[in-house]
Amino acid sequence: MAAQFCQLILWTMAAFGSLSERLTATFSSLRQKGKLSPADVDGTVRDIRRALLESDVALDVVKDFTAKVRERALSDDVNKALNPAQQVVTIVNEELVAILGGETRGLAFAKSGPTVIMLAGLQGSGKTTLAGKLSKWLVDQGHTPVLVACDLQRPGAVKQLGIVAEAAGAAFFAPEPGDGVGDPIAVAKAGVKYAHDKAHDVVIIDTAGRLGVDQELMTQASDIRTVTNPDEVLFVIDSMSGQDAVQTAKAFQEGVDFTGVVLTKLDGDAKGGAALSVTGVTGRPILFASTGEKIDEFEVFHPDRMASRILDLGDILTLIEQAQKAFDEEEAKELEEKFRSETFTLEDFLSQLQQMKKMGSLGGMLSMLPGARGMQDQIDNLDEGELVRTEAIIQSMTPKERLTPKILNGSRRMRIANGSGTTVTEVNQLVTRFDQAAKMMKTVAKGGVPQIPGMGPIPGGAGRGKKKNPKKKAGSRSGNPAKRAQEALGKSSSSGAGSSFGLPSSPTD
Repeated sequence: MAAQFCQLILWTMAAFGSLSERLTATFSSLRQKGKLSPADVDGTVRDIRRALLESDVALDVVKDFTAKVRERALSDDVNKALNPAQQVVTIVNEELVAILGGETRGLAFAKSGPTVIMLAGLQGSGKTTLAGKLSKWLVDQGHTPVLVACDLQRPGAVKQLGIVAEAAGAAFFAPEPGDGVGDPIAVAKAGVKYAHDKAHDVVIIDTAGRLGVDQELMTQASDIRTVTNPDEVLFVIDSMSGQDAVQTAKAFQEGVDFTGVVLTKLDGDAKGGAALSVTGVTGRPILFASTGEKIDEFEVFHPDRMASRILDLGDILTLIEQAQKAFDEEEAKELEEKFRSETFTLEDFLSQLQQMKKMGSLGGMLSMLPGARGMQDQIDNLDEGELVRTEAIIQSMTPKERLTPKILNGSRRMRIANGSGTTVTEVNQLVTRFDQAAKMMKTVAKGGVPQIPGMGPIPGGAGRGKKKNPKKKAGSRSGNPAKRAQEALGKSSSSGAGSSFGLPSSPTD
């Protein structure tokens, strides 16, 4: 599941790229000021307003957001702060979290009987695919969901839901063939009863959508809600719909009402306005984000982490979670012991490489670091294929060569290069990097601070103290004539006391 976090990061870069760049530039100029005047605050708020509007954020949300930021930025607490610019960044971050929903909210599960989740939205918003992704996520959480096919209008909808249910490992209930045949309200009611009888703890109802909001759609969805009494009604919205998303959300809230929002198609080139608008307009939180076409590209929505990434403040917490999911704790302890005992091999290196690949793309991981927007060009030009080539080189080695790289002579390296589709130079570079990494990890495992190649010694590094002054050899002479004369005089009166200038004292009369 760790790879999906990287997918979410990459979506943030795509969906909020323009907004993030504008806000980062605004705060960059603000940080150069030691004290903020009302004119500085007004200029900053004006830039924020323009950036939000260009990202398709609803006008009402923008007005409310900028008004709160301005009011708080002009307060005495900010003016008296040692770093008022940083205080303004903090205010914007907190207000962004607020319009994104505040705290992360999970699903509300029923206290007894199966939890009923109803999906609603327009046709083409991705409800059916989302149903499969949600069921897969629930299966991974230890639940036993059943998908109920209530979209009996759209051609092929029932068949599609059956396919995604199978891919997710979830049960499927479809007593009607669909394609215009069957009563969706009766199917929904029967689906809940089926879950009771078969002991499924979650029911996911996939309802029909329309190309536009109409009374028939609202009436059908409202009737399904009445007969099933769902614990959650999730409004599925296409993040690429821009300002239309707000109008659609308002219509569904008035006609059916919903308890939470799921954003789909976040891997596209949308400006991100829907995510920043829908919660502010409806007051309903965003629960999940669908970040790609694969069934497991689906994650819980964290408003605070999203706000941090928009403001280029990084997302270290998600990065840590990724590492915890991708790396086994016992294996990590064994690896540390190998570093200490100098038994770390290319076989171990390959294992670590494969685990790192589970975390997702390198670009996604780097984008979680604070200030990543400043190295966007390097991230965009990052060669993800380098990991694949490295893996191919190691896999082209024999088990003995992986255990003892020192036996890799010229002919062996040529064979490895040919087998991996690389060059001898790339093989040599890999071996060199492996040796350097092994030395660095050994130093770290023993509590020291490594010297990073090309960066020189790190200040305060262990085992890198000042050089001791070498002792002079007996009988050695100084190259300075004056000093030689001084040394000669010193030898003749070594028992006498020296003057304050280092010369022998005159004898007393």
